[in-house]
Amino acid sequence: MKAVILAGGLGKRLRPLTDERPKPMIEVLNIPIIEWQVKWFKRNSINEILICIGYLKEQIIDYVGSGSRFGVKVGYAVEEEPLGTGGALKNAETLLGGSEKEGFFMVNGDILTDLNPHLLRNSNYGGLALVPLRSPYGVVELDGNSFVSGFDEKPQIKDKWINAGVYYFTKDVFGYLPDYGNIETTALPSMAKEKKLKAARYENSFWRSIDSHKDIEEAEKEAKLADIS
Repeated sequence: MKAVILAGGLGKRLRPLTDERPKPMIEVLNIPIIEWQVKWFKRNSINEILICIGYLKEQIIDYVGSGSRFGVKVGYAVEEEPLGTGGALKNAETLLGGSEKEGFFMVNGDILTDLNPHLLRNSNYGGLALVPLRSPYGVVELDGNSFVSGFDEKPQIKDKWINAGVYYFTKDVFGYLPDYGNIETTALPSMAKEKKLKAARYENSFWRSIDSHKDIEEAEKEAKLADIS
């Protein structure tokens, strides 16, 4: 099986950390995000990985190399200018190779997770991982008389689901991708409209998107508890 890691973004919300290093090289528990992701794919028997790189790409190439030290085979698709998540994947089309029906996994370059990606192979077109929406605030619990009965710090809202940034696609996805632009606002809505995108819910898996400095701190605490190494 093959996988794609989208690692070409600027990581603006993590500045100044990303002024001199790309976002996938940000460390969580002293390990770069990109290493977490490569090892996660390896644990799930996904051994061929294509990394889409752009901003400060040399650092990722120098660190990951051919992938041999991680027990995988790694190649690179280079963006000479920012293409967005959709454009980056389209730019990698010829490098993925394989037959028309052969599928591949894809993950955004800022995701840490231990979810089982193979559960996404439930569609002939595309699979989308969902995780419960996490409240950004603590929730106050009340009894029937409006007395405060407790507090729940940033709970998961179990009836609302968000895009986890982990996908499974067949080659059909390339017919929906833009040259420039994000897959979330171009290909995915079109595929959903044609019922070519099926979701898999992951209620109890570890998942964290690294979008801010606070996310790094919280991810380190949660990764230790989840023991995702």
